[in-house]
Amino acid sequence: QVQLVESGGGLVQAGGSLRLSCAASGGTFSRYTMGWFRQAPGKEREFVAAINWNSATTRYADSVKGRFTISRDNAESTVYLQMNILKPEDTAVYYCATSWAITNLPTSYVNWGQGTQVTVSS
Repeated sequence: QVQLVESGGGLVQAGGSLRLSCAASGGTFSRYTMGWFRQAPGKEREFVAAINWNSATTRYADSVKGRFTISRDNAESTVYLQMNILKPEDTAVYYCATSWAITNLPTSYVNWGQGTQVTVSS
């Protein structure tokens, strides 16, 4: 069982940047595809970005393309989400999760972190 811990969330003004981290332990991190999801109050959890085991393939939601970048460091068992040009609609709890394939379906992800809050003020 993989344990995931997100960090790096906070309060930022619109147009600002944040870098989220997700540290993994208890499993073979380098085998997994890693994904980021977010959930705003009253809304369903939505896909943000994913990266395969060797960083050769990435996928982004249309809403974050060109603004967010997912990356990973297998030696550090950590996946990152660099978020630039943040907008108020990016406000949500952000979660990382593991999967065996690149997909935007939450049901395909097995292990989830506890989430980190990102709030973007206008």
